[in-house]
Amino acid sequence: MISALRLSALLLALLTLAGLAQAEEIASGSTFLSPEMRRQQDDPNRNPAWFWVDQGEGLFARKPASGEACLGCHADPVASLRGAATRYPQVEEASGKLLNLEGRIEQCRTERQHAPAFGYESAELLSLTAYVASLSRGLPMSVRADGPARPFYEAGKAFFERRQGQLNLSCQQCHDGLVGQKLRGDTISHGAGTGYPAYRLEWNTVGSLHRRLRACSLGVRATQFDYGSPEYLALELYLADRAKGLPVETPALRR
Repeated sequence: MISALRLSALLLALLTLAGLAQAEEIASGSTFLSPEMRRQQDDPNRNPAWFWVDQGEGLFARKPASGEACLGCHADPVASLRGAATRYPQVEEASGKLLNLEGRIEQCRTERQHAPAFGYESAELLSLTAYVASLSRGLPMSVRADGPARPFYEAGKAFFERRQGQLNLSCQQCHDGLVGQKLRGDTISHGAGTGYPAYRLEWNTVGSLHRRLRACSLGVRATQFDYGSPEYLALELYLADRAKGLPVETPALRR
């Protein structure tokens, strides 16, 4: 007969193995869409997010009042920038700062084009980010979470696991423990950000991953950090590492 102590240890081991198995089976957000929404997402003529991609392609070729157009450095973006989005967020060697794709685009605009920053969640930055990310569509995520990126990764992991807000919930409780269950008509996913910027039906427009993170913070009645904040950047890196190997889906369609 199994003792209570041995039974407890066995259950703990089984739960640990289940958690490890679950962690190895992170699925993209598209997995949790209805078949009709997946078809709409995959059809450029029916996915409204492609409008932002087209706008971004136009901005990429447009010369600002001062400085060169993006094409001045990236003459063949379809080739030279393919795969770039799979590596963000990443740590910039010179400054040691963690930059996501939006941050890199803003940095290029201010430092290389000598033009004013677009600003987070602006139509221009969303369009350019969607265009650049779309050039990596179908390629697997391959962010670095070691070396200089390790402290940021650990901060993001701690954020993901920490209970927050008046509801005292963590990201992990929903996006590991309740995956596949319904929340207000939506299906809870693993929280992979591989489709952002994405068109969300609830927004009726395209938005960034940080807009989605702010909505999650609001949902649990926790502090909403600024777009591009260190907290959300670290969390974005952790989510990107969890999604390593999943394909970039930008521009995705979400509920």
